[in-house]
Amino acid sequence: MEIATYILIMALVLQYPLLESRIKKIQRRADRIEHKLDLILDHLDIEVVGPDLRRVTALLREGKKFEAIKAYRQLTDADLKEAKEAVERIDATRG
Repeated sequence: MEIATYILIMALVLQYPLLESRIKKIQRRADRIEHKLDLILDHLDIEVVGPDLRRVTALLREGKKFEAIKAYRQLTDADLKEAKEAVERIDATRG
């Protein structure tokens, strides 16, 4: 039983670099596609309107940073880290 477990663990460890390289390749491809989309939008003179962040800034004015992060996540579907960084940027530019 122990040998089978070790073999399974080794197989998983050996797969990690392959998965990591595939993820990086997919990320590079997504970045290229996003860049092309930005060029198309610029060429067609289309402005993309982002989410209305007035609620987030209102919560920041009230000193409710955690609620602002939660509201940002709900508006943008961002993960926790991304939302925290974005709210901190908004708070910094707000003065």
